[in-house]
Amino acid sequence: MASSRKSQPSPKTVKRIAVALSGGLDSVVLLDTVCKAQTKNKSTEIYAFHIHHGLQKQADEWLIFCEKLASKYKIHFDFRLLHLAGNAEQGNIEARARAGRYEALTDLCLEYGIEDLLLAHHQNDQAETVLLQLLRGSGVAGLAGMPSDRELISPEGKITLWRPLLNQSRNELEAYAKEHKLKWVEDPSNRNSQFRRNAIRKSIIPALEKLQPEAIANLARSANLLGEAQTLLDRLATQDGKTILHKNRLQLNPLLALAKQDLPAANNVLRYWLKINALAMPSQERLCAWWRDLETVQPSAQLEWVHDEKIIRLWRGVLQIEDLKAGEWVFKAISARSKSAGLPAQWVMDAQKNGLITQVERSGAERIQIKPSTPRKTLKNLFQEGNVPPWERQAPLLYIDGDLIAVAGVGLSYPHLVHSGPRLLPEWRQKA
Repeated sequence: MASSRKSQPSPKTVKRIAVALSGGLDSVVLLDTVCKAQTKNKSTEIYAFHIHHGLQKQADEWLIFCEKLASKYKIHFDFRLLHLAGNAEQGNIEARARAGRYEALTDLCLEYGIEDLLLAHHQNDQAETVLLQLLRGSGVAGLAGMPSDRELISPEGKITLWRPLLNQSRNELEAYAKEHKLKWVEDPSNRNSQFRRNAIRKSIIPALEKLQPEAIANLARSANLLGEAQTLLDRLATQDGKTILHKNRLQLNPLLALAKQDLPAANNVLRYWLKINALAMPSQERLCAWWRDLETVQPSAQLEWVHDEKIIRLWRGVLQIEDLKAGEWVFKAISARSKSAGLPAQWVMDAQKNGLITQVERSGAERIQIKPSTPRKTLKNLFQEGNVPPWERQAPLLYIDGDLIAVAGVGLSYPHLVHSGPRLLPEWRQKA
């Protein structure tokens, strides 16, 4: 992702909110209403964030349009560029664009210290979502559509997504735009019926409105009622899962016991666990396959599923979720006032200049001394002593000038550490 042309924010003495601005009718109307409300409430500072997908020839023009619109309203503006084109191997382009958009918007909010992000989804979007989920055979969670508000929680902070237009139809937004002489851009891909949502918008919705004039509003109302039902199911999952749910982990034995007694309740707990860990709901076929695996797996065996670009692993009777991410070694400078040990900075920099720093995967029989007055031990022994799960034992190793210096998740070579002078600390970081 790339970003530029940032507005300079004022010190955070007022509340900051952001509007996701695509340049289309809905987001332009949302921005206009928010900015008009702000003239009456000077305690709010508004940002407009645009995501440039690079999937359309007009994408550069849309970016310029949005930037000029933000300038017209005299609000802050920033954007992100997503690199999605020409990479069909990574799966459905719509899904990847959507996931990338939310990730980019989250990054922008965190960068500017914004806790409230406004999205321009409207009643027609909700009706289309319900129909899409119905065609997929979704359960209550999917048919509940898009919530009016939702929290995104990350280690860096919490962001609340708001959809204030969910009760407004597209016709009402068009009427508002014409009344206030607003201009917007049209995305030609919205006319491409190869995309399922567009096909529903162009063919299914008009046919339903002929049968039932209030079809759009009724579908959206059903989504709202199903959302209330899902809230009750989530509450039930927390009660049934008191001995099963532990943060990002599931205890297998009590889960299997619940499944034997009440399979729908166990399914509800499992789906809730996926939900609170921001994973997609599995198909019924996949869910049944998981239960078959869990019921037949041996107590000492390991089990692994790939789901929603994550790994779900069973180890020692516990299901847990792991990221599928690469990483790299970085060197952090240690403060001169700190008593922490580190590697001699000059030695590391000289090795870097001469290409003597390498990152390799574990091959076996490597040894390292990580504590004073102890012998060098094999990584196998250290992993066993540290109770490190088997899938984390292929840890990346850091070599400097042929010596093993660091093992991710294990420690540093003690003989190479110093406690004074300029020092650097090697740290394994996963790439986002």
